[in-house]
Amino acid sequence: MPTKQFLTAAALACALFASLPLFAEPLAGQASAPAAMNITPNLMGQLAVFAPAAGLAQSVVPAKASIAAPVSKGTAAGWGAEDDDLDADGMPGTGVANNAVASLAGETSGLRKTLISLAMTLRDIRYVRGGRDPSTGFDCSGFVRYVFAHAVGLELPTNSASQFLAGLKVNRGDMKPGDLVFFRTAGSRGQGRISHVGIYIANGQFIHSPSRGKTVRVDSLDESYWSKRFAGAKRPDALARSS
Repeated sequence: MPTKQFLTAAALACALFASLPLFAEPLAGQASAPAAMNITPNLMGQLAVFAPAAGLAQSVVPAKASIAAPVSKGTAAGWGAEDDDLDADGMPGTGVANNAVASLAGETSGLRKTLISLAMTLRDIRYVRGGRDPSTGFDCSGFVRYVFAHAVGLELPTNSASQFLAGLKVNRGDMKPGDLVFFRTAGSRGQGRISHVGIYIANGQFIHSPSRGKTVRVDSLDESYWSKRFAGAKRPDALARSS
């Protein structure tokens, strides 16, 4: 009986040994396997060279200070802090009609005409707080700064309050095309700080980017809202030298 069991066990062992190459052969690569069988080895080969650690290292979120909007040369940190959309109650919904816009006098200098001409081409561009380019929109100081930079190559300060501190003071009766007109729109009836700026055209009219929901347009200084908030006029250096 033990001899019979031994022979049976030996026969099973021999059968397993004889079949072993059949299982090992595909793993050793000695025979071609169907395409479907090669998917797993190839995929594993690709995964083996993938380095997730490097990818994670590149995706680390930078510190808050490092992702702040870049400040270009000559740009103050307060850029985009205009408050011209904070006290818009009572501001006229529309400006001066196209056919009522003042025309420039014949004696207006070429420099001033260039300024006004460029400013007028930007009419109907929407107001955007902090905006400084026609492709995105303008706030008041962004509009003024863009016109002066592209028309005469003059770089003005970055917001209405700092623009008010620059240039030559001009009496209302002596204003010329291209002079800057300033307003106190952030407080009650003109009692607040300088918060809005536009470019004077002629005959009491000025062009500006008014406030949220509006577009670049021409308004009149004689209109009640603007006359109550008018803070004065300034003449940028380039215009003062050309007068």
